Amino acid sequence: MNIILVSGAAARARTITLDWRHWAAAAALIVVLFVAFTLLFNFVTLRWAAAVQHPWLQAIVLADQREEARRSQEKVQGHLNAMAVRLGELQAEILRLEGLGERLAKAAGLKPQELPAPGGRGGATSSLPSRNLGLDEFTAMVGQLARDVETRGDQLDVLEALLVQTSTTRKFLPSLRPVAEGWYSSNFGYRIDPFTGQSSFHEGIDFVVETGTPVVAAASGKVVYAGWHPQYGKMLEIDHGNGLVSRYAHASSLAAGEGDFVVRGQVVAAVGSTGRSTGPHLHFEVRLNGVPQNPARFLAPTG
Repeated sequence: MNIILVSGAAARARTITLDWRHWAAAAALIVVLFVAFTLLFNFVTLRWAAAVQHPWLQAIVLADQREEARRSQEKVQGHLNAMAVRLGELQAEILRLEGLGERLAKAAGLKPQELPAPGGRGGATSSLPSRNLGLDEFTAMVGQLARDVETRGDQLDVLEALLVQTSTTRKFLPSLRPVAEGWYSSNFGYRIDPFTGQSSFHEGIDFVVETGTPVVAAASGKVVYAGWHPQYGKMLEIDHGNGLVSRYAHASSLAAGEGDFVVRGQVVAAVGSTGRSTGPHLHFEVRLNGVPQNPARFLAPTG
C-alpha cells in the first residue's frame, strides 16, 4: 500500500510505502492494547464490585471462587482417597506381620498369648452409605499405623534375638545322635557290670553298631581330649561351653585331635571296641561341670 502526503503551499508530495512488517507491528500493538484493556477492565470491575458490594457482581465473584474451591477440594479428596487405599494395604501388611510374629513366637518357644493375635478383616456390607475420609481422620489413622508399625517392629526384633539365641544355644547343646543308627544296649544308671556281674553305675548310654560306623559330634565345640584311656580305649571329649562336655569312647579311630574346633554333625571318630569293651559299640556321655548327666535328656527324639 502506498500513501501520498501533500504538505505546504509548494504542494510537495511525499510517498510512504506500507509492507507486511508495518502490518505485523500494528497487529501486535493492537493485541497488546486489547490485553492491557481487558486486564485493566477486570481489575477496575473487581475493585469496583468489592467497593460497592453490588449483589449481582458479588454473586459472579463468589461463583468463581466457589468453583475454584470445588476443583481444589476434588483434587485434594482424590489424593486422600488414593492415600486411603494405600493405607488399607499397609494395614493388611500389619496383619500379615502379626501372623508372622505369632509363628516366630511359637518357633522361639513363646506362648501365643504373649503376643497380640492377628485380627481378621471383612464381614457383611453395612447398610449405611460409604463416605470419604476427612483430613483429620486420615491423619489420625496414619498416626495409629505408624505406632502399630513401630510396635510390630519392636516385637519382631525381640523375636529375632530370641531365635538367634535359641539357634546358637542349640548348636552347642549335645542333642544330635552321635550315630545315625543303632540301639541302646545299656542305658544311663545302675546296671549289671558285664565283667564283674555286680551292680554298677553306668555313666552314659551305649549304641550297638558295627565297627567303623562314623561318629559325629553331638554339638559344636572344642576337642579337649583325644587319646587313649585305660577304661574307655580310644576316647574323645568335646567341650561345648558352660561346663557342658560330651564324651565318645571305645572308638576304633579318631578323626579329630585335641585343640580342634568341631561343628555339630562333623565326623570325629569311628565305632570300635577298644578299652574295656565286650564288642563294637559307642559309649556316649554328657557331663555338666564334671557330673554325669543322662544323655537321653539331651538327644532329640527320632522317628
